[in-house]
Amino acid sequence: MVSIKRVAAVAAVAMAGLTACAGTDSASSAVPGAAPSEGGGSGVLADAPVAAAADILPGSTMEKIKQRGELIVGGSLDAPLLSQQNPATGEVEGFDADLGKALAKYIIGQPKVKIVNSASETREALLSNGTVDVVFQTYTITPERAEQVSFAGPYYSSGLSIAVKKGTTGISSPQDLNGKTVIAGANTPAIPAIKKLAPQAKIITFGGDPECVQALKQDRGVAYVQDETLLVADAKKDPELQVVGKPFTQDPYGIGLKHGDDQFKSFVNDWLKKIQANGVWQGIWKNSLGTVVQGEAPTPPEIGSVPGS
Repeated sequence: MVSIKRVAAVAAVAMAGLTACAGTDSASSAVPGAAPSEGGGSGVLADAPVAAAADILPGSTMEKIKQRGELIVGGSLDAPLLSQQNPATGEVEGFDADLGKALAKYIIGQPKVKIVNSASETREALLSNGTVDVVFQTYTITPERAEQVSFAGPYYSSGLSIAVKKGTTGISSPQDLNGKTVIAGANTPAIPAIKKLAPQAKIITFGGDPECVQALKQDRGVAYVQDETLLVADAKKDPELQVVGKPFTQDPYGIGLKHGDDQFKSFVNDWLKKIQANGVWQGIWKNSLGTVVQGEAPTPPEIGSVPGS
């Protein structure tokens, strides 16, 4: 896991006027709002592979997507560095967004993607009812979730951290949250982690990252526990926030797929191996998370290496 606290600079800009949507494991609006996206990733996508015709099996999910001419992704429009719509260009940019485009190119031959705003409470339903083909949304793999969806990957590993209002003292570890009111995203791994490490904490939940940040700034809780990747982006965007301590979990991100579609899962895992081997994964990381993390791209986690993957 790479520590996102090695921050250099960030250019992510908060965008007004968008329908609220998921930031990471915590998400907000469940209303499907689509944003077509074809570019992104600068020149990186030019090197992204295209599947051989023989790999697009008749009657498969891959064939359905190719015939449709676009990949429908459950994701976000307001997650800095991960999947955020650029207000100037309309492009959806970031690590998850550009991985989605690379997968679309692999299937279709072009990076044509439609993003449907998804929420942590509705991702499983969107996959099971066929509203979306995949979910790219810092979707942490857990055995419990794997009973409802399939996961390709993991494709990245992060971890839970703690954010507080700047100037807050006495909080640097999850144990320091005992006896305090703590904010977490609904249906996220933060909730069981807090219960385990700070059993006397009072947890209040909100649907999405923007709501959680707002609640912290309104002193509705003294701390906000969330994935470090998102918290650092939040703190860079908002000087009232600061991330304290070190990540205290390892959270492997998976690509959400419809449960039981083993054929598509194998196909997506093969694609992941190819973009990791040819440097496209690393280039997408450098264009997004790598703009705030010093050093080379991390080594991707081994595919199938965690329970539920």
